[in-house]
Amino acid sequence: MSVIAKYNYISTLLNSLSKKTKLIVVTKSQDVDKINIIIKQGHKDFGENKVQEAVFKWKNLLLHKEDLNLHLIGKLQSNKANEAFNIFKYIHTLDNEKLAKLFNKFESDGKRKIKYFIQVNVGNEIQKNGISASLLKEFVNFCKFDLKLDIIGLMCIPPVSLDSSFYFQELSKLAKDNNLKDLSMGMSNDYISAIKNGSTFVRIGSGIFGERFN
Repeated sequence: MSVIAKYNYISTLLNSLSKKTKLIVVTKSQDVDKINIIIKQGHKDFGENKVQEAVFKWKNLLLHKEDLNLHLIGKLQSNKANEAFNIFKYIHTLDNEKLAKLFNKFESDGKRKIKYFIQVNVGNEIQKNGISASLLKEFVNFCKFDLKLDIIGLMCIPPVSLDSSFYFQELSKLAKDNNLKDLSMGMSNDYISAIKNGSTFVRIGSGIFGERFN
């Protein structure tokens, strides 16, 4: 299947499963020509894992397409926070006070506000980023009420070798407990389960472009 055929298939399937779930087309390691194929289909939401790669590929595209929504879905280091703030409309990987305070500082002049997901380490995996569930409520309140950040939801990446649905259910419960309406969960291998468990944003790359080899 071509890239367009895969994109249309997934878009149609998502629409049949849930009217409220948005597709983030993950363009990590994809060149601008392939990205433009999806843009020409009228798609608005795209995800990148790395700030520098996003700036390199998207800076010129966004000058001509201001209605596009760029989502950061990868780990964010504090020394890249300013660049991320200036190019992304959504940050899915907020998970510590240092980053939260930086974004509060960037927003202090009132010129730009963006939307944030808090990443939760639902599997308590040492090698993964994300705040623990036990610290989540305190962190949500700090970001929303002390720093006035627009926290719209939670994000997770479940353990690879286990059933994702259990972790999606856990994240959905945590979102309800914290009065957050959006859930960023589900990738190419488990997005159907994520949607069935209330995901409002799914992040799909290889399911559209094919497997990456870098």
